[in-house]
Amino acid sequence: MNELWHELLIGVTNFELKHLIMFAIGGLLIYLAIAKEYEPMLLLPIGFGSILCNIPFSSAVGEEGFLTLLYNAGIQTELFPVLIFIAVGAMIDFKPLMQNPFMFFFGAAAQFGIFFTMIFALATGHFDLKEAAAIGIIGAADGPTSIYVAKEFAQNYLGPISVAAYSYMSLVPIIQPPVIRLLTTRNERRIRMKYTQVEIPKIIEILFPITVTIIAGIIAPISVALIGSLMFGNLIRVCGVLNRLSNAAQNELANLVTLLLGITIGSTMAADAFLNIQTLMIMGMGLVAFIFDTAGGVLFAKFLNLFLKEKVNPMIGAAGISAFPMSGRVVQKIAKQEDPSNFILMQAMSANVAGQLGSVVAGSMVLALVPAVLAML
Repeated sequence: MNELWHELLIGVTNFELKHLIMFAIGGLLIYLAIAKEYEPMLLLPIGFGSILCNIPFSSAVGEEGFLTLLYNAGIQTELFPVLIFIAVGAMIDFKPLMQNPFMFFFGAAAQFGIFFTMIFALATGHFDLKEAAAIGIIGAADGPTSIYVAKEFAQNYLGPISVAAYSYMSLVPIIQPPVIRLLTTRNERRIRMKYTQVEIPKIIEILFPITVTIIAGIIAPISVALIGSLMFGNLIRVCGVLNRLSNAAQNELANLVTLLLGITIGSTMAADAFLNIQTLMIMGMGLVAFIFDTAGGVLFAKFLNLFLKEKVNPMIGAAGISAFPMSGRVVQKIAKQEDPSNFILMQAMSANVAGQLGSVVAGSMVLALVPAVLAML
């Protein structure tokens, strides 16, 4: 009889304050997803996954737990991030960027926060070079890239890094406007930009993903999994003969993998691994990375204006982060608030698409350079 009661009450007798705290964190993520609509497709599964893994002796995790099986099959193998990139590639229209290649520079400049945060994390003395690199990638504003790098360099911090990346992505409309306004004047935010519609031949649309994959792959072979899956998704979109597959990638594939990815990431948020000073530092440095990404893009645009005859609106630089399409919409919203007739959405979206490419390239550079640096030491 005592053994029977022990089995029935095993969850109750082993419940601790740390589990209650993680329930509260999971509940907060679910609240933000439902009440505030901050990335609900991701934050809700992450929040619920964190609750599932923090129930004492939960059958959802462990050797035979379905969340552990999903983790081993989708995260350890890097399958989920790759599938997400195929879906994202099928969603992205690169034509605005092709029409204005100048925006590539903003996609590169807005990755400054990655390397600043990486150096800052290393300087704290709490993280080694690989862990600092994984934390810095939060600034890519790209969840799959953050997961991919964290899996390679800092598996023990995969939970907080992923949560920080997706949480701050959802908070772009809150994080970016104050930074933009702090670094720009009202006159700068009212700058108008000409947009010329250029017809992009179909062959160029088809060759673009193939060419980008080959060039990036030759320069950094380790980037092929990320950039290749992104470009493959885009090739499905633009080829014109795979409309059903393109729609499936944008809808069914994106929805299913996002659902599985979110709840699996949530399952890594076990109390023992999540409730520590390192987690708080990662969340704080993730915010720093987003702020400095935004600042880097804006300041780069202001620097260019010192030499350009036709000035660019510095807010375009803030759209160079990978949070697509939220960041582009934020920039257009601010521009409209300053001048209701100012329309810079196309330029902002061009920079935003460039940021998507820039984040993948930055992640690939980190994956390639960090082991090389460590080998030299």
